[in-house]
Amino acid sequence: MARNTLEAWIPEEYSSSPVIQSINQISAVEALASRITMGSDTKHVPRTAGMGVDVVSKGGAYGEDTSLNDEVLLTAIKFGKAARLAEEDIDDQVANIIQSKMIGWSKSYAKMIDNASLAVSGAANGTTIPFTSLYQLLNTTDSGLGYTGGANITTAASAGVPTYSEFSTAIAKVEGGDYFDPGNMVAIAHPAFRASLRGVVDGQQRPIFNENGAGTPDTVFGVQVRWSLGAKLSTTATAAPAGRPIMAFVNPELMLLGIRSGPESVFIDGRDGLSALTDESILKMRARRGWAYGHPAGAAILVG
Repeated sequence: MARNTLEAWIPEEYSSSPVIQSINQISAVEALASRITMGSDTKHVPRTAGMGVDVVSKGGAYGEDTSLNDEVLLTAIKFGKAARLAEEDIDDQVANIIQSKMIGWSKSYAKMIDNASLAVSGAANGTTIPFTSLYQLLNTTDSGLGYTGGANITTAASAGVPTYSEFSTAIAKVEGGDYFDPGNMVAIAHPAFRASLRGVVDGQQRPIFNENGAGTPDTVFGVQVRWSLGAKLSTTATAAPAGRPIMAFVNPELMLLGIRSGPESVFIDGRDGLSALTDESILKMRARRGWAYGHPAGAAILVG
């Protein structure tokens, strides 16, 4: 049957879209990660375990580096949802139901992409666990990279209030590694940490947490904090995780976010095709993303 509708995926414009603005405000991963353009469903991104350096005498031979060279694989996973909209609501000039649904989807997507990328436990299966999250990466031994599973994860003894020592131990895990970059380091944390951080002081009774005003990021130990509602542990990717909150100390250059497509939407008019049996149209929203963290030694997590 011939169609005369707007049934084509329309990408959101990054410069002015309220959907994009909402996602970047809520999602730490979308806002901070290194964006890798993907021309297909999968993309291999080079990763190196580093490169050594020697003193070379005048006329002497250069020593050859033996560090491991490998790659990480980004696989595009689709995050989407469809909304069935009554024609009466679409025609309502008071409330823009289509825009409202798109903004609602963007907020849920922002929380889910952070949760999937940072805090899901368990091996990736491409569906309920779309990626190997940062938490799972740090829980897994990788002999090729010389990393022992769990080494960079600190779990607070009390689920309520982590201590100064526990915060300090967690950030020290990454500060002592070869991938520490003080100019780029960011802490991504669930807002549940705000209350516990307010009372934490060092040995000289100085607060480790500075709450700053609008336009100035909060800091902990002098490191910028980016708050994320997706930064709670869960067994599957979700926009409403219910596990223990985490604070991840990361280098955004090692956060690899594959961009295959979207966010984008398609509107299917209810006046055409079989859907014409009801006065309803369908709005679909989606984004296709891949994720990997470059090296486990370049991150640390505190489980609150």
